[in-house]
Amino acid sequence: MKRITFLITALVWSCLSLNAQSDQELIRKTIYKFIDGSTYNYPDTLASAFYPETRMFLYNGSDTAWVVSSEEYASWYSRRTPGTKNDRVGSILNIEVVLDVAFAKVQFIIPSFGNRYYDLLLLKKIKGEWKIVSKCTSAEPIPKTPIEALAKPVKETVLSGLNRPWSMAFLSENDVIIAEKDGGLVRVDLLSKKRETIGGLPTDIARKIKIDTTKHADAFPPGTHDMVFSFNAGLLQVLLDPDFANNKYLYLSYAAENKERASTTKVIRARLINNQLVDMETLFLADPYTHGLFHYGGGMIFGPDGKLYITIGERNYFEYMNPVPPIAQDIKDKRGKIIRLNPDGSIPEGNPDFGPDAIKGLYATGIRAAQGLTISNTGKIWFSEHGTMQGDELNILTAGANYGWPHKTTGGFRTKDYNPPVIPGTTFTEPVHFWSQTVAPTGLTFYNGRQFPQWRGNLIVPGLGRGSLWRVIVENEKVIGVEELFINDRVRLRKAIVSPRGQLYLLTDEENGRLIKVNNENY
Repeated sequence: MKRITFLITALVWSCLSLNAQSDQELIRKTIYKFIDGSTYNYPDTLASAFYPETRMFLYNGSDTAWVVSSEEYASWYSRRTPGTKNDRVGSILNIEVVLDVAFAKVQFIIPSFGNRYYDLLLLKKIKGEWKIVSKCTSAEPIPKTPIEALAKPVKETVLSGLNRPWSMAFLSENDVIIAEKDGGLVRVDLLSKKRETIGGLPTDIARKIKIDTTKHADAFPPGTHDMVFSFNAGLLQVLLDPDFANNKYLYLSYAAENKERASTTKVIRARLINNQLVDMETLFLADPYTHGLFHYGGGMIFGPDGKLYITIGERNYFEYMNPVPPIAQDIKDKRGKIIRLNPDGSIPEGNPDFGPDAIKGLYATGIRAAQGLTISNTGKIWFSEHGTMQGDELNILTAGANYGWPHKTTGGFRTKDYNPPVIPGTTFTEPVHFWSQTVAPTGLTFYNGRQFPQWRGNLIVPGLGRGSLWRVIVENEKVIGVEELFINDRVRLRKAIVSPRGQLYLLTDEENGRLIKVNNENY
């Protein structure tokens, strides 16, 4: 009996061993598709080793990190001749199998870089086939060109002591105007550091306000009785007229308040004469005035068509505060929209037709809290969008588009179980990109400078959430990869802007705000 039991046990272990060996071999075949594809430039072979849309975290050992899809990673090898060998040698160091999950460690030696790199792979057996479902590496990816390995961004503080700066406009390479959310307009010579205050600001700018929130309980979060609020209130964007050299017009967006200390978004223009604003006129007022200092929007840009585009936030903190239809979906309400005007505030021809009841200047709907606007190399307007619980997005502006808020979001709601009725026949426009974590993207810009040639045509997106700064790789109006910069030196950022000569600057959202220049240490 003991001998029979022993034979049965041995047979069971033998079968398990054979199965484990079989899995080991299958896993090795999958990993070698990855190794061979990257060594000999076979992108299809490489991609077949991964589960579709597998996300990779690639850390290059300095202060940047990449997050890319397996398809984008594989596409990097399509730009070289198939079958030609790259300067790299890959090998499998070890594999551990636990039921239908496996862990593998792969080594790459790349003599031209003089380094040894390691990939840690997580694999899953799916319908009898092993696929890589996650990849984390200590090496940077194979660059598109040799110069890509040279990018080493470093920060240089150019100015400090700014009062929560929100935006900046270049009069020339070293003559700038900075709009301070909690301050005023400051004109600065970046070489001498001389500062001059621009006078003649509007008198109705909403500043920090002490509010008895028991009188306006629906507009504020719980536990905020008798507190001082500022949020996005104050001076927002400063923007130069495309013909500023001749007409001296600049444009300001800001949170405006009335005698009852209710507020809304307002856009004015004035001429800048001897550091004074004169001939001021109101171009747009997003009435009604309401209590609650949230989500003004205030982003502005002149499009390639010479028209003025303005983002207006929907102003709600909690979703349940929305009426039916929700504010951002109501074409009769100015809030939660993107507006298109002539430079003098009149309504241009060619705006989409939303019907006779629509507000004047309406260009797009379904906006929650958009701030940044920028223009791509192809002339498209991109804008950033704040979600509530995650849901931060990048969008391309299209005439007549509905961007979904609050019916559609890539995040969640503060108001649990919120489910607004959708207007029949409504079509929503999907974002170009969204983050799974909170970024709170702000004033973004496309980069076309000289110091970082490998960044040209990329989108630079600063954020308030966790102080993140992102390089977004764009091809054919699609996001194909993102790299987070300065992951060990985070600071809340309000604006990224490129100077006339291509220098990248950042504005920090701090009481002691700074203007930071981003340099390439290896340039």
